[in-house]
Amino acid sequence: MKKRLTQATLDFIKDLQQNNQRDWFQENKARYEAAKDDFLEFVQHLIEGASQFEPALQDQQAKDTMFRIYRDVRFSNDKRPYKDHLCAYMAEGGRKTINPGYYLHINPNNQSFLACGLWMPPAPELKAVRQEIDYNLEEFKNIIEAPDFKKKFGKIQGEKLKTNPKGYDAENPAIDLLRHKSWNASYQIPDELLLSDQLYDTLLGLMKTVKPMLDFLIRPLHDLAIAEKEK
Repeated sequence: MKKRLTQATLDFIKDLQQNNQRDWFQENKARYEAAKDDFLEFVQHLIEGASQFEPALQDQQAKDTMFRIYRDVRFSNDKRPYKDHLCAYMAEGGRKTINPGYYLHINPNNQSFLACGLWMPPAPELKAVRQEIDYNLEEFKNIIEAPDFKKKFGKIQGEKLKTNPKGYDAENPAIDLLRHKSWNASYQIPDELLLSDQLYDTLLGLMKTVKPMLDFLIRPLHDLAIAEKEK
């Protein structure tokens, strides 16, 4: 079982960051393919391990969770053709889903992280999650304020509204959480850990710790989907 990434993978990403050009990439395509394979092999083992407690990941393939290295520069002022990292999103529905999941971002110089949660859901899903938090605040707080959760992830992160969301006033005890447009728990991964046999067990432990939060966040999305089907 693959428990860590290789130095060659980190070296390729570092070099790409310094040479983000098509000619250089083509000359180093073999290095990219090796780094991609290294990353996919690790992610596949992580999926298989996590599927023991996360049914949504059962039978998923790493290739369906990894994002392309190629950037879409058509509407961007940043014309660099390639991403400067490797990343994958493990969730019910694969990398393109709006469902909450586990995002692994590999970027050397201690910029790697595992981020878990729900990112910028569309308006109907956002409204449903806010209602779920409003109705079940104590349940959600018990999850995100559990000692193990706080030790590993600290506070919930994510972009917030500067004002109160429509339908909620400042006196609502959940107002700080309701202002969120995303609910994320993030863990920074130092380079030393990326190259350590502890990487696999560490990430698996983090995913297991954060799973109750993801279960809470996906519940209103499932309910909304059912309601839509019954219309």
